[in-house]
Amino acid sequence: MTGRLAPRSVLRPLEVVVRRLRLLGAMSDAELELLRSLGERRERYVAGEELVTEGEFISRPRFILSGWACRQRVLADGRRQIFSFLVPGDGIGLDRRPGPELSTVTALTALETADADPALDAVEAGRAPGLARALAAIAPLEQKQLLDHLVRLGRQTAYERVAHFLLELQRRLEITGLGDNQRFPLPLTQEIMADALGLSIVHVNRTLQQLRRERLIELRSGVTILLQREQLADIADYRAPQPRNIAGSLPAVALPTLKDSVQL
Repeated sequence: MTGRLAPRSVLRPLEVVVRRLRLLGAMSDAELELLRSLGERRERYVAGEELVTEGEFISRPRFILSGWACRQRVLADGRRQIFSFLVPGDGIGLDRRPGPELSTVTALTALETADADPALDAVEAGRAPGLARALAAIAPLEQKQLLDHLVRLGRQTAYERVAHFLLELQRRLEITGLGDNQRFPLPLTQEIMADALGLSIVHVNRTLQQLRRERLIELRSGVTILLQREQLADIADYRAPQPRNIAGSLPAVALPTLKDSVQL
């Protein structure tokens, strides 16, 4: 089995945003074109750069077009807890809620974002009801992911945590067309995974090796392959969220080769 996906389509940068939101709410052609037009104002970040600092107010809502980021908090002695990962198609500051940010958003890889203000302005003006419904559906999904993360940290073994984590990422990336039902890019070091899963780097490494020995996963050139997805779901007690608005079959695209990814 190869670690690459055969190219089947090429996504424009905003298409990852369109694909994700279409699953959350039916939108008109005008609303879809509005989303696709958001690329005029883009920003680029390097790995390690902060997009939002804990305690700050978000002044610019954004969609992530490429690259990965995380929400995290770092203790005084340097220990870090990662709360969630942000992947292409996700947004930052989309609810325009008052109050400071409760965590820091940091780029984990090279990252590109697009200004989401025009889309939110259209929603607030009542010109994009479908988009409004799609954006409203994001908060419950993020809450579910956070609750899943709490269960991972509080009640699951290292073996179960890693399996659940990989299944969650596979599902999220499949939705945006960046993976399929087996394969997805994983540009995370074992240190980053350890900080997310509350494990040591050694423990993450041993767990990944165990999953590989048992022929449940493969890791190749920055691509993770779930060889026995149903068995992994049983191990992790994983339940995938089911978006209610699926707008047809969305083909996957070729996965990039990522150098700074999990390797054993």
